[in-house]
Amino acid sequence: MSTETAAAAAQVAAPPPAGWEEARSRVYAVGLAAALPPVNRSLSDADGYTLAEPLTTRTDLPAFPTSSVDGWAVRGAGPWDVVGRVLAGQTPAGLTADGTTVEIATGAMVPTGTTAILRIEDSGRTPDGRVTGTPRPNPEWREPGEEAVAGEELLPAGTPVDPALIGLAASCGHDQLAVRRQPRAALLVFGDELLTAGPPGSGRVRDALGPAVPSWLRRYGCQVRPSDVVGPVADTLPAHVAALRAALAGADLVCTTGGTMHGPVDHLHPALEALGADHVVNTVAVRPGFPMLLARLVDADGRVRFVAGLPGNPQSAIVALVSLVAPLLAGLQGRALPALPQATLAGPVPGRGDYTHLALVRLDRAAGTAHPVRHVGSAMLRGLAGADGFAVIRPGTSGEVGARVPVVPLPLLPGERTW
Repeated sequence: MSTETAAAAAQVAAPPPAGWEEARSRVYAVGLAAALPPVNRSLSDADGYTLAEPLTTRTDLPAFPTSSVDGWAVRGAGPWDVVGRVLAGQTPAGLTADGTTVEIATGAMVPTGTTAILRIEDSGRTPDGRVTGTPRPNPEWREPGEEAVAGEELLPAGTPVDPALIGLAASCGHDQLAVRRQPRAALLVFGDELLTAGPPGSGRVRDALGPAVPSWLRRYGCQVRPSDVVGPVADTLPAHVAALRAALAGADLVCTTGGTMHGPVDHLHPALEALGADHVVNTVAVRPGFPMLLARLVDADGRVRFVAGLPGNPQSAIVALVSLVAPLLAGLQGRALPALPQATLAGPVPGRGDYTHLALVRLDRAAGTAHPVRHVGSAMLRGLAGADGFAVIRPGTSGEVGARVPVVPLPLLPGERTW
């Protein structure tokens, strides 16, 4: 594409923006359609991944009748003659005669022929050493299959793997899990005016997104290496095309910062056109963060990759991450699109007319309230640093004190649960 053609393309009016909720659903759908292939990971290396197959039991849980207490496995009425002892991990001989007992430990296999288990604290001894006592009316052991039967589905595909799931998988006999491959992500920082070290000054500002965005992406389950972060990329169309082509060679998702408008030095749109990308979403009716986009590229072999264009203003870029990148990555990992929790506004939040307003809030989880924070301009990061998420103020409304509104939580570390 010539410089003149690119300049003409850059002046083309942007299309009407997609509604925020529509955009969120649309990018999730294309991500799910391109869900990444399964890989096998050992239990010790599966935290933060996503189940690619349902988790099922390999045996009954428990696999055998298991004592719930320390005590005596007895047969028939007492007093009972002691004929043995069974500890956890042993396979005991059966009780074959009434009036007999074996000492049993918590977690040990219950001998066949047992009619009751007598707790140690409820037992006594006769002078000749026989065991006495009255078993409690409820059984003191767990029956096979009480928790789950062999082959039962415990958790569906798409469930995030966390420590609790890992423990459950181990308990039912798994050594590894089939999980979705983690998305590989890259970041291209656009803007000749950016500094990468030291304080801002002399008309140049410090790049805040290059250091921060990779950490956000990791919290959404991506792999991002230091070498995957490139920039600032020169403000020319050839430089943009070359940087995108190089990043897309190894990444499932390339995020860019800045250049999402149609001004004379905004080259993202013509660069995507030159690479043959199609837009999934091209601008979203949300404030802050309006000039955001998500594009898709499909190779001849069917491989699908994505480019997320984040605005250059830092808070706007994070709005684009939670609006477009988060649902896309949920789809790529085969997860459900997260339902948004609700909170009660503890302070007023203005509406933005026909646009959705994502307003930074601090959450009081105990009270279920959302408190608007200060310093929330699109170029500011101070408010973001003290916030837990964004309250969603829908188009044509304003956030009144006491109103119940959806909240988009900021991402946590992989495996952590949201509120």
